[in-house]
Amino acid sequence: MTEPATTRPGGPVPARPGPRGSTVEPGAGTAGRSVIPGAGPAPRPGERATLRLRETGAGEPPRYAPQWLQLREPADAAARSCDLLDPLRVRLAGPPRRADGLVVHDIGCGTGSMGRWLAPHLDGAQHWVLHDRDPCLLHFAAVASPSSAADGSHVTVETRRGDVARLTPRSLAGASLVTASALLDVLTREEVGALVTACAGAGCPALLTLSVAGRVELDAPHPLDQEIAEAFNAHQRRDGLLGPDAAAFAAEAFAEHGATVRLNPSPWRLGFGQAALTEQWLRGWVGAAVEERPELAEHAGRYLAERLEACGAGELRVVVHHSDLLALCRPVDGTA
Repeated sequence: MTEPATTRPGGPVPARPGPRGSTVEPGAGTAGRSVIPGAGPAPRPGERATLRLRETGAGEPPRYAPQWLQLREPADAAARSCDLLDPLRVRLAGPPRRADGLVVHDIGCGTGSMGRWLAPHLDGAQHWVLHDRDPCLLHFAAVASPSSAADGSHVTVETRRGDVARLTPRSLAGASLVTASALLDVLTREEVGALVTACAGAGCPALLTLSVAGRVELDAPHPLDQEIAEAFNAHQRRDGLLGPDAAAFAAEAFAEHGATVRLNPSPWRLGFGQAALTEQWLRGWVGAAVEERPELAEHAGRYLAERLEACGAGELRVVVHHSDLLALCRPVDGTA
């Protein structure tokens, strides 16, 4: 990883998250409205919006708008599996322990939602190392980081710009924990393998949340639901990306390294109170399906219009299934 930045104190989430809040025109079949970048299909396969996965050219702008990350943050927080926290706490409390507290690496941190959720659930002093490709998002993540742990201990933050494909056991040396959110499904087998190897080589546990599971439930059912879902899942698997297969693949890879692995469901449950998020998710979901299968455009446009009307009327309920993974890697050379 490269370009470490200075540590910043905690603070409130900025009300206006910055210049990258512009919208992009959706693909065919999205009822003529804009999709916040990150809610819809990214035009360059193989690149997560806020984290460079491989070299794709200098100056390429990130594709997750801060507005999208803020819009989904409450749903993410509600969805993450709290059942994984107890075994994680037991591991972090056991030997070997760092005298100066936990060191947590957050890979592809975005605006820092994982830290805001997890740090207050863990006891003891914590130092978070936030990794992302976008310096603007890194700034917001640092400024909006939590200032205290569950027991009131101090939480500090530093930021690093970098490439997930270059993570090694050496770059995670001294880490107590590696975290990520909505990351695994936009990696290839090789990239997930490299991440697993880095965690196992560093001897630190990994909590990797909100990987797309490939299943969606909408109320009431519609004849096109399954076709749209299958096209979306195919879009997620473009160019060798793991998509809905990511969590299971990562679990197997960790187990092969001798880690104890748990996979728990972490579904978004979207109703009337999440109408804005549901609307953006719908546009992105259908847009990706149409990008994968352009012949769906005409029918998908009518489908989306019907779904958006139901959403606006408070009549639509959606469950978007995700998976959370906890891997307790074997300690190595005195690391936690």
